[in-house]
Parts: sequence; structure tokens; C-alpha cells
Amino acid sequence: MREPAVYIMASKRNGTLYVGVTSNLPRRAHEHRTSALPGFTARYACKLLVFYEWYADMPTAIAREKQIKAGSRKAKLALIEAMNPDWDDLYDGFA
Repeated sequence: MREPAVYIMASKRNGTLYVGVTSNLPRRAHEHRTSALPGFTARYACKLLVFYEWYADMPTAIAREKQIKAGSRKAKLALIEAMNPDWDDLYDGFA
């Protein structure tokens, strides 16, 4: 079953942020955490899942990802703070 989600990974509280979209959040977050794939999150050690939103379909999730990416860093921090004020690693809820 596909469960589209938009998510934000962080290197640390108020650190480097990565915004992504996936159809399998637990698997994708695990890939980021283990640096299984080379790229931005591996280079900048974005291993903490600090924000996510579920969507009914992938086109809606992709549109939301683009909206978040186009927003300011301040807007991204506000999203994280609203859902996860302590910047807990939300991946633990999936493991």
C-alpha cells in the first residue's frame, strides 16, 4: 500500500534541512539515516526525521513538497516547531 508523505530531515536542531516526498516514509527515512544513497542528506548528515505530513495521493504530496521547498527557511522551521517543538527524531515511531 502506498502512503504518500512529505517530510523534512535535519542534521540537528536548527541545522541543515532537507525536504522530500516519498510513497514509503519508514523506508525512505531509514535510507537517509543510514546514508544508504549518496547525495545531499548523506553529505550534510541529515539523519533526523523532524516533520512529515501524509497525503491521499502522490500528485497532492508532490505539490505540497514544491510549496514547502519554495518557502523560506523561516517557514520550514515554523512547520517543524508546530509539529515537533522539541525536534525529536520522529523515525522512532516507525521503527
